[in-house]
Amino acid sequence: MSGIVVIFDFDKTIIDCDSDNFVVDELGATDLFNQLLPTMPWNSLMDRMMKELHSQGKTIEDIVEVLKRIPIHPRVVPAIKSAHALGCELRIVSDANLFFIETILEHLGIRDCFSEINTNPGFVDEEGRLRIFPFHDFTKCSHGCNLCPPNMCKGVVIERIQASLSKEGNKKIIYLGDGSGDYCPSLKLSEGDHVMPRKNFPLWDLIIRNPMLIKAEIHEWTDGEELEQILLHLVNTIGSTNNNNSAQLLSADCKLQTISAAAHETLPQVLSVTQ
Repeated sequence: MSGIVVIFDFDKTIIDCDSDNFVVDELGATDLFNQLLPTMPWNSLMDRMMKELHSQGKTIEDIVEVLKRIPIHPRVVPAIKSAHALGCELRIVSDANLFFIETILEHLGIRDCFSEINTNPGFVDEEGRLRIFPFHDFTKCSHGCNLCPPNMCKGVVIERIQASLSKEGNKKIIYLGDGSGDYCPSLKLSEGDHVMPRKNFPLWDLIIRNPMLIKAEIHEWTDGEELEQILLHLVNTIGSTNNNNSAQLLSADCKLQTISAAAHETLPQVLSVTQ
């Protein structure tokens, strides 16, 4: 299945909630978060919330323990492990942050399944405070997409991935997401690709308004069990198609070799000339 790249959103796709909201709620900072939300972009607000929590004595270890309790459907981890075992390349494109995502994936034992994580940088500074920065520094320039939040256009990320894959042959993308930020990358997918929007979530709502705008095949899902079933079915279907195409090419090569050999056998023998 080396010809398949599976790209996951993270919040409400791999995990069953928004990781930012979960951490803020669990650490008792919901009121302050809601008070500040109208005053700044979400990504900047999360960096500010980490500062507030640090000043209240909350440690990185406290945040890690909360992340270890994050809700996830029991079939999602097996689905990811199965797709990886079948040879798919797995990547993440998420508007969460690197510290949250890596902490959760490592806790679940699936960090090594992913070859790439595209998300907002998140790291612990020398004071022990978690810092969160935008994937795209919108304070310097805009990414130019009016469908996406200022800190990250997932469509730009998908275009970069597509450009790199074009050098590796005919690879198919399966994109899984739920939010409005997953709509732009869904529009970038090509015919032969697949998009899996979570039913009754913003991405699904946007797609069903005008499905003709999406070139990829659309496969809705509702929970982790359906995610696993549909994803692995797609992986096996694409893999079978690729194998059949390879077999047909091999058969064609064999026919050419047979024709070449037969033509060679019918050529007149070279006569030796007596001197």
